[in-house]
Amino acid sequence: MGWALMGSNMLAWFRPCPKHWATDGSKRMGHSWSLGEHGRVICGAFVLKETGEKNIQGFGHVDPRFWITLICLPALFCHGTKVPRNINMERLRNGYLFSEICRRELEHTQKYPHAKLIKLGIGDTTEPIPDIITSAMAEHAHALSTIRGYRGYGAEQGNMELRNAIAQTFYRDMGIKANEVFVSDGAQCDISRIQMLLGSNVTVAVQDPSFPAYMDSSVIIGQSGNFKEETGKYENILYMNCGPESNFFPDLSNTPRTDIIFLCSPNNPTGHAASRQQLEQLVEFAKANGSIIIHDSAYAAYITDESPRSIFEIPGGREVAIEISSFSKFAGFTGVRLGWTVVPEELLYSNGFPVIKDYNRIVCTCFNGASSIAQAGGLACLSSDGYLAMNAVLDYYKENAKIIMDTFTSLGLKVHGGKNAPYMWVHFPGLRSWDVFNEILEKTHIITVPGTGFGPGGEGYIRVSAFGQRESVIEASRRLKNLLK
Repeated sequence: MGWALMGSNMLAWFRPCPKHWATDGSKRMGHSWSLGEHGRVICGAFVLKETGEKNIQGFGHVDPRFWITLICLPALFCHGTKVPRNINMERLRNGYLFSEICRRELEHTQKYPHAKLIKLGIGDTTEPIPDIITSAMAEHAHALSTIRGYRGYGAEQGNMELRNAIAQTFYRDMGIKANEVFVSDGAQCDISRIQMLLGSNVTVAVQDPSFPAYMDSSVIIGQSGNFKEETGKYENILYMNCGPESNFFPDLSNTPRTDIIFLCSPNNPTGHAASRQQLEQLVEFAKANGSIIIHDSAYAAYITDESPRSIFEIPGGREVAIEISSFSKFAGFTGVRLGWTVVPEELLYSNGFPVIKDYNRIVCTCFNGASSIAQAGGLACLSSDGYLAMNAVLDYYKENAKIIMDTFTSLGLKVHGGKNAPYMWVHFPGLRSWDVFNEILEKTHIITVPGTGFGPGGEGYIRVSAFGQRESVIEASRRLKNLLK
């Protein structure tokens, strides 16, 4: 027994657990705080469940035969309120996936301060934005320092010139009008705004595996119910298996009805772009069941074959779908922040009320509009010269993807994606995703993403990103070959 410093703001006192204390957290005095599957904090005492030794995030390797008294140092000096924590926040599992990866990355760099880390994990672009685009943003920013060029608040829905350019560039001949396009600060923010629009009383289906923001936002808004340890799933969310055995698309013949269907194509993390036939089946399924599809097309610019780039290419799509998209991976705007959502006028609730009117109200209530500087950059992206410049950058990332795919294929591993998306979905049969992540990080100093971070269907896979400078991608290829040969 004894004291130990747990991180920068936590003291712990280890001692044997009294036999009369229930290790499931049933001995309680006053308030308690959930720590997921590991136990609960009870009046400063952290009681572990009898589940064997664990590696607990933030606490290291802990033997559950011991109970731990935790003292949060800031809490000793802070006033506590009587406001209860949002129960939906308590239902979230651990930290957000990419925050956890950043935490492990930091630990690794502290352990190996001289190692050259290669980041092929979080999908952040690396190549400079073409000058024709940054010059337009710089010119707009400088104009704000003049009487003639200054502008304050803009329309919450976005600059009409940009909304029209998006409609004309990406939705030509699909019947999408400028007033149906809502410019935003990025697709991920729009996912949460759409969840606010939908509310907590709808049923939701997500692909498994899928981008974690769909799941986490469903939990936060109150759609999920409780997490079930035995399945690794939330009880009120429908997980649609989208593995290689189903060609990375849900088997709709065995899929129950839900109000909302989240679908990402090209998919993050698998890299699969839904075929026209698959999307036609989905639209018909939604029409037959009275469902709404939330279609995330953030990676559509990477499509190289005949796969549809928009759900609105499909007849009837305007009656059953909302589409989210982004300039982040198309234009390198991950830091600039610019995206859009399309809500067609034909999309109606069960009572006949247009969804677009409610979404407009959400946007006007919760958002003051995207940065005018970012929108100037968006307009430059969609000019003829800007569009050509951005496609040259896309070609660079596509070549990176080919190098990475060839590397894993040469090692005898099954690789999916990479053709219509900047992600490779690599299978390691019989291995756990976090173990593969840790092994690659420890022995090659390369960051990837464990597949289970995208849902239980991702177990045994890692996601590898094509975003990186060419010399880093080539070096990563060399290191991976040395490790896995």
